[in-house]
Amino acid sequence: MRPIKKRLARGFTLIELMIVVAIVGILAVLAIYGVRKYMASAKTTEARTQLGLMSKDAVSAYERESSPGAVLQGANVAAISHALCPNAAQNPATVPAANKTQPDPALWKNDAGWACLKFTIDTPTYYAYSYFSDYTVGMTTGGTKFTAQANGDLNGDGIKSTFQMLGDTVSNPGQLTLAPNMTVTLEEE
Repeated sequence: MRPIKKRLARGFTLIELMIVVAIVGILAVLAIYGVRKYMASAKTTEARTQLGLMSKDAVSAYERESSPGAVLQGANVAAISHALCPNAAQNPATVPAANKTQPDPALWKNDAGWACLKFTIDTPTYYAYSYFSDYTVGMTTGGTKFTAQANGDLNGDGIKSTFQMLGDTVSNPGQLTLAPNMTVTLEEE
């Protein structure tokens, strides 16, 4: 009877403890990887959301009623002119590296492109935003395509991720059409 009690009260062997430590280590590595992936995904959501808003603002600006000059009476009524917004300077001026940066609030108001889009961000961001179009002053068509872009460096290694949303009037004349998908390069950089 005594050998059985001795064996039950003996405890764990070194091998059993090593196996438990190895399992805990593997679980910790998986948890760290999962948390990092989740954090990067949460940060990239900012770029996706802001580019979606910027694209909707571009469509709204294109659809705004504007006339080239004074409205004439009678049969000579000024037509609605559709025009893309002009280019907008990158804001913030440098791409944030691993930390959030506050965009320049004056640039949202004073830059012709941002003012036309009526797009602003009031909080610090992980990305620098810009807008490009083929709009040219004096063009009768007001441009045919635009690119809304976000550049970021989430891990601070100097390699930038790029998100782009495209729109054009070529595929559907007279109407600004957005691309069905956002173009993403190096999403988690």
